[in-house]
Amino acid sequence: MTTNTKARVLVVDDDSSARTPLEMLLKSEGYEVEGAEDGQAALDRVLERAPDLVVTDIHMPRMDGITLLTEIRKHHKDLPVIVITSAQDLETAVKAMRAGAEDYINKPIDLGALVVAVDRALEHRDVRLEAENLRRQIEAKHDGGLQGLQGTSAAMQKVYAVAKRVASSRATVLITGESGTGKGELARAIHQLSPREKMPFVSVHCAALAESLLESELFGHEKGSFTGADRRRPGRFEQAHGGTLFLDEVGEIPPLTQVKLLRVLQERTFERVGGNEPITVDVRLVAATNRDLLQDVREGRFREDLYFRLNVVHIEMPPLRLRGNDILLLAEHFLHRFALENHKRVVGFTEKAKGKLMSYRWPGNVRALENAIERAVVLCENPRIDDSDLPFDAVPDTAGLRVPGSTMAEIEKYAILKTLEAVGGSTSRAAEMLDISVRTIQYRLHEYGLAKERGKPPSHGD
Repeated sequence: MTTNTKARVLVVDDDSSARTPLEMLLKSEGYEVEGAEDGQAALDRVLERAPDLVVTDIHMPRMDGITLLTEIRKHHKDLPVIVITSAQDLETAVKAMRAGAEDYINKPIDLGALVVAVDRALEHRDVRLEAENLRRQIEAKHDGGLQGLQGTSAAMQKVYAVAKRVASSRATVLITGESGTGKGELARAIHQLSPREKMPFVSVHCAALAESLLESELFGHEKGSFTGADRRRPGRFEQAHGGTLFLDEVGEIPPLTQVKLLRVLQERTFERVGGNEPITVDVRLVAATNRDLLQDVREGRFREDLYFRLNVVHIEMPPLRLRGNDILLLAEHFLHRFALENHKRVVGFTEKAKGKLMSYRWPGNVRALENAIERAVVLCENPRIDDSDLPFDAVPDTAGLRVPGSTMAEIEKYAILKTLEAVGGSTSRAAEMLDISVRTIQYRLHEYGLAKERGKPPSHGD
């Protein structure tokens, strides 16, 4: 057996006496195997939950193998398909290869040759995916950022660096940060930079669903499992098979659903609501929250074991107020986009508008900036947006602090105190943002006479 252990293979043949031996052979080689009695039944299974490879006969009722192959290519252009045809029907084999078949096997089937063909097809798929992943990595390296994300600040460069390193793995990622910082965009960028790029990216907003609906949404349900369940419905985990599932606001998941989610992360299996059949999925999970999950763990609102399963790799999205000139870069990006969408000749910002953008604290982060620029573009009557066009009041908060610029000590003090304010007084988070040690922050606070309020300097034994 090759490295394709546990790959899922769908065998399609209307003759059960021919199909069953193929299923048994592939199972003995370590594959997970499912059978379908004709092309239509196979297509239904592929659309519901795509396998890793399809082996199909050509001549079948309802839908033949060539039509099945054509339909599969409309939805999954990289799904390998091996067709089985008679040795005399060379024309059909050529037609199948032109339609996108990975390989063909002649009847009577040489079982050893079939295993080799399946292994080879999956290896070719893996090579293609790896080549695509390498191409994306190179493009991202030259671009400096990630697709869908804007920003050149030091804080965002740290985000990019971690995201690029983790993208090619299957490790679970936990993205934290305030609302509106772009956690969903980062999750999608990680998916697009991964070998799973061509597979589904499925998103679930956990806070938007009632507890009674969330379990069915995630894991699906069987027909008749509850009132209104008139048919079987695959859940988001099944829909994301082979790809990425993004759980937004994961901290809002209720306790009972947390238990089932933990099992999926541990065993990669689950049952639909009202069902008993174990379903195995290959899903890369990315979760996001604006809550302090560790505090929720301490207070019993979130399972500790689930927290550590989710928090394999942690990425914190910085608030917009700590991203410096990224504010103007993002504002320009949104301006050009909304000017094009609204057919307006708006080409930039006045200096007063830029000053107002930079001095605002942006409690709603990037989402609030996007909304503000869209409104300004729509209502602006001049080629450049002025400060009066921006729908907010910005008053710099510099009470007790000199505006930085005189000495390095004053700049350092300003940066430390403003960062501590932004992160709610957490010296560890401030240290991470500023790329300095917690010990340095504690010493500086002692020098500023703020140790009693913020903390105390470490002793020599710390």
